[in-house]
Amino acid sequence: MRICLLSYRSYAYSGGQGVYLRYLSRALRDLGHEVDIVSGPPYPELDDGVNLIRLPSLDLYTMSSFAPLFIDPRRLNSFPNLVEWLGAISGCFSEPLAFGMRAHEFLRDTGNSKYDVIHDNQTMAYGVLKIQELGFPVVETIHHAVTIDRDLALRSATSLKNRLGLKRWYSFVGMQVKVAGKLSHIITVSQIASQHVADTFHIPRDRLRVVYNGIDTDVFGPADEAGRLENRLLVVTSRDTPVKGLRYLLEALALLRQKHDLELVVVGKTLGDGATERAIHRLGIGDHVSFTDQIDTAELVRQYRLATVVVIPSTYEGFGLPAAEAMACGTPVVSTTAGALPEVVGDAGILVPPADANALAEALTGLIDNPDKRKHLGEIGRNRIVQTFNWKSTARHTVDVYSEAIDYQRHLNSQ
Repeated sequence: MRICLLSYRSYAYSGGQGVYLRYLSRALRDLGHEVDIVSGPPYPELDDGVNLIRLPSLDLYTMSSFAPLFIDPRRLNSFPNLVEWLGAISGCFSEPLAFGMRAHEFLRDTGNSKYDVIHDNQTMAYGVLKIQELGFPVVETIHHAVTIDRDLALRSATSLKNRLGLKRWYSFVGMQVKVAGKLSHIITVSQIASQHVADTFHIPRDRLRVVYNGIDTDVFGPADEAGRLENRLLVVTSRDTPVKGLRYLLEALALLRQKHDLELVVVGKTLGDGATERAIHRLGIGDHVSFTDQIDTAELVRQYRLATVVVIPSTYEGFGLPAAEAMACGTPVVSTTAGALPEVVGDAGILVPPADANALAEALTGLIDNPDKRKHLGEIGRNRIVQTFNWKSTARHTVDVYSEAIDYQRHLNSQ
């Protein structure tokens, strides 16, 4: 097949969308398919044989809050750029909407004879519907229902001003719900994500297909156990949003520090509103928490291999890629039972209730004090990922969905 993968934002390292694009496209290539990825910045890291088509944006999401106000007017030279800028200065996340416009323009001008199927990676912009109207078979991947992120963020807001700001920022969710409801074939990455997408997006279950993510177990693999540290906790958040539950891990670390000399490494960056920094200061753990961001895959693997335990404190995950990556590296995992995490971790890690710092601290104590148990969990965790979550299987099941979508579109075209 000639496959076009769309992604409005494809962070290359320790970000779920960029990881998904890289490994799915590689596995599709290995099955003999031709794959183009059409992406906005930041662009994904891809393998040889996969073609990247860049659709530049203003990339306002990565700028400081006031930077969009001082943008060079010459950059507002297209309607999508103007939409992206107007959204940003009004407090909205307009990047998916603008990318959808750019992707539609690209595919309209390219002609619908170049690709057999279009696979959108959680953009769900109005432009995706216009692409479908061009006659392309369209498949959508929804990693998880963003309505959950929105609702958790609103519950965590400390003032009316913050709540109003969050509602404005998450206004794109309304668009995504409308678009998803008009798409015929949707991939979700876990059973629980499928259930939540069906419920919150009001989509019939027969439109949804569950295809688990894979893990590159050649890259994410264990190293010499002697190189593993005895006092390091690791959490991979990509970005410190409320749904990632970092605040509960920080509270757990403060409890653990009363008896154990531990450090916490956070792969990700804070929201920038100072809340996490204030919590760290309040808990008195500033000297024991460090943040690192935008690390490459090799460094991420090194961090997994160094960690005593990897912690997944999320209050929701549609899949839980860091849990699977850590297990592939033979690192013991303490995870919450939120979302799809029990599907990924199974009985190969320690599961605790979400939003419970005491439960996290108790589970971590049980592993920190028991090296043999850590080793055992690391071994069975690795075996579970190798047997259950591999990209070749993911690609084959994804191609099955492509075939369904192509047949469906042919049927529509014949009417």
